[in-house]
Formats: sequence, C-alpha cells, structure tokens
Amino acid sequence: MAISSELSKDSDLFVPDSRRAWTRLAVAVLIGSLGSVGMWSVVVALPVVQTEFAASRGTASLAFTMIMLGFGSGAVLTGKITDRYGIVTAIGLGIGILGLGYIVAGMSTSIWHFILVHFAIGLSSSATFGPLMAEASHWFDRYRGLAVAVAASGNYIGGAIWPPVINYAIEQLGWRTTHIGLGIFTAVAMTLALIVLRMLMGAGGQRDHENAAPPRMDLRISTNALTAILSLAAIACCVAMSMPQVHIVAYCSDLGYGVARGAEMLSLMLGFGIISRIGSGFLADKIGGIRTLLIGSVAQGTALLFYLFFDGLTSLYVISAMFGLFQGGIVPSYAIIVREAMPASEAATRVGIVIFASVFGMSFGGWVSGAIFDATGSYMAAFANGLAWNALNIGIMLLLLMRARQRLAMA
Repeated sequence: MAISSELSKDSDLFVPDSRRAWTRLAVAVLIGSLGSVGMWSVVVALPVVQTEFAASRGTASLAFTMIMLGFGSGAVLTGKITDRYGIVTAIGLGIGILGLGYIVAGMSTSIWHFILVHFAIGLSSSATFGPLMAEASHWFDRYRGLAVAVAASGNYIGGAIWPPVINYAIEQLGWRTTHIGLGIFTAVAMTLALIVLRMLMGAGGQRDHENAAPPRMDLRISTNALTAILSLAAIACCVAMSMPQVHIVAYCSDLGYGVARGAEMLSLMLGFGIISRIGSGFLADKIGGIRTLLIGSVAQGTALLFYLFFDGLTSLYVISAMFGLFQGGIVPSYAIIVREAMPASEAATRVGIVIFASVFGMSFGGWVSGAIFDATGSYMAAFANGLAWNALNIGIMLLLLMRARQRLAMA
C-alpha cells in the first residue's frame, strides 16, 4: 500500500497511512510526552516528600498508587468519551484538571493531602495514553502496530525527559515550586498542541473509528471474556514492571549512590523503552500482538532476574537500560491485540479497561514493593515478587497464543 501524500482538497475523507496520518501521530506523541509528566514526577519527588512529612516509604509510595488508580479510572472514562465524542474532547477535559492538580499538590499541607491529589493528576493524564493509542490505530492500516507503539512512546519520551528536569528543578527551587510550575507549563503547552491536533482532524474527523478497518483475528472468545483475560495479564506484567520503575530512585538512595543517580537510571530505562516500543510496533506488524507481548514479557523477566544478583553502580545502569529495552513494548501490545480482535467502535473503551488493569498492577506493585521493603529492609524480596507475577503473565500469553494457533488451524 502506497502512502498517500495528500488528500484531495475537495474531499473530507481521511485516508489511513497518509501524510496527514503521520502528522497527526507526531502531534499525538508531543501531547503524550507532555501529559505523561504525572507518571514520573512523583517517582522523583518521593524521597524528598517522604522526608519533609516524616512518612514511611510505604506511605509515601501511596502517592504513586493514587496516580495509577486515577490514571486507570480515567483510561476507562476518557476511552468512553473518545469513542463517543472524539479524542480532542477527552484530552481537553483533562488539561485543566492536570494543571490544577499540580498547583494543589505544591500547596499540600500533609502527606495525605499530597497523596490524594495525585488521583486527580493521574485521572487527567489518562487521555494522553490509552485513548491516544486507540485513536492512532484508526489512522493506520498497514502500519497500525508501529503507529500504536509510536503513540505509546510519548509516555516514555516524557519518562526519559521529565525525571532529570524535575530533579534539577527540585534541587534549585524546591518540590513545591516545581509542582506549581509544572501545572502552569503543562496546561499551556498541552492546550497549544491540542489546538494543532484539532486543526489536523477537522470537524469531520470527530470519530475516526467509523471508517476504520475491521478486526484481523477471531479467537472465538467473547469481547468481554477477552477483555478480562487481557486485564489479568496486564495486572501481572505491571506488578513486575513497577518494581524498578517506581523504586529505582529510592533504591539508589538506599545503596548510597544518591537520588540523582537513580533519576538518571530511570531516565535511561525509559529512554531505552522508546526504542523497545517502536521496535515492538515493527514486530507486531510482522508477527501480531500476542507474540510480540510474549517476547517482551520473557525479556522483562530476564532483566528482573539480573536485579537480584547485581547492585553495583555500573551494573545498575546497564540493567536499567536492559529493563527499558526489554519491557517497553509490552503495554502497547495490549492495544494492538484489542484492535486485532475487537470492533473499532469499542477500541478506546476496551483499551481503557485493559490500561486500567495495567495501572492497577503498577499501583499495587508500587505499593507492595514499598511495603515489602518496610517489612524486610531490602528490595530483594520485592524483586522476587515481581518475578512471580511476571511468570503469570507469560503463562496467560502462552495460552492465548495456543488458542490463536488452534483457531488458525481450524480456519
């Protein structure tokens, strides 16, 4: 299929894989990079906030739990809004909440005030991930897997950029001023980017799923059952994923390497995750979402295993890069599977449900890892816990792959 360079001036019909589709995708990545700040700021701020409010590690980690729960709840809500009213409306509703949430966080008077407001920050960020992946899947046919992965990369681009920026701002300005500044900056920048996306989509592109390509795969499982299976798999993989992502900064601080080194490792992890996500998109276009997810899950488990045996500064840099390179394509693969097996008109909602499950896994994993640390005084048991959950994810994906092969043989 050739990539169309332009649409006819006299036609309002959007052409998948066209130049306009790639331009939309570029703007979507920018929005996703800006909106993802809520996922990563709390990780960097956790040690200093914990110290100021004299809280335990487990209690301080609840801020990440709340942002994940808000992000997951918002994924379902903004998914429904996207399916009905369009992605521009969904993102527009979140921008104001995001800005206000950061300003309120900067004015927190207690650790519980700080924790609770992160639910709103997570809720407002949600439209810039799951719904954007689903929306991007409607803009492409031949390059759908790549497009979904690129759209999801906004989250990791933000993850690579925001941690060192936020850490520097906290060191220079304090965490309160940093949070207030983040609220103002993201609200303005995201509004400008959203205006550009609205211009590219036009009034006729409110709901792109109406002309999207049909599902490619029939597992002969009901949509609800497949959603539940994918949700369980997402919980399992993300409990495992959360251990390094949530606690690498605190882990480095405990080892005596300092918070700045941990922030650099998190940035490195997420930077390599961008490569993984884009690579997984190419791979999914060749072998499908289920196989791509399985490969990523096995690789993620391998990286987690290395954390159990190596804790030197150089080793942690290398393993963090490996972890990002191995696991970055896992979550986008769920969105690809949804589009391969479910109706386009339900895609944003179904992706939102699975994303909710994944962030529940991240939030639970982030909290339980902190609780395990409080109970044992070490992160080793927390890494082992992540490995067990990762094994469950591998088992589920193997079962789905076996079923897909059986259905292919019967066809």
